[in-house]
Amino acid sequence: MTLPSDLAELAGTWTIDASHSRMGFVARHAMVTKVRGSFNSFEGSAVVTDGDLSGSSATVTIDANSIDTRNEQRDGHLRSNDFFDMENYPTITFTSTGVEATSAAEFTVTGDLTIKGVTREVSIPFTFEGAANDPFGNLRAGFEGSTVINRKDFGIEWNAALETGGVLVSEKITLEIEISAIKAA
Repeated sequence: MTLPSDLAELAGTWTIDASHSRMGFVARHAMVTKVRGSFNSFEGSAVVTDGDLSGSSATVTIDANSIDTRNEQRDGHLRSNDFFDMENYPTITFTSTGVEATSAAEFTVTGDLTIKGVTREVSIPFTFEGAANDPFGNLRAGFEGSTVINRKDFGIEWNAALETGGVLVSEKITLEIEISAIKAA
């Protein structure tokens, strides 16, 4: 398949292929380095309308317990009430409220992000990375996006002061999203 000349040519219903996608995050640790992590279990879908994309929508549900920073002790702390309180808030959700094309291959998705029972509006700029038919007859499309949130806006307040000044965990968290989506037949 040739790449669509613009996003409107992707009209239809799409499902996220979680095994080929990533829902990740980056936080500063001890003010000197970055820690990256991801959520390994999530599902989502999108409806892309033709025209100007304004009628398009997307939803994502993340299993918060699937957090993975490649360090089991840190993951356990993140699952605790200090951070995500996964016993009481097992999922993180995003429901779009608007989609706006910003160029032929870029768009912004605005919506309600709910973490730890707190909902805030966020806008995520995305880039369309391409589309192709896979060997199994599925039309796939790739999208990448990222945005920065303040974790304290979602009630995630734990921190520890450092002797040298500053704090152990940054308030600003970069969300990194890499999507492989399959179009419904």
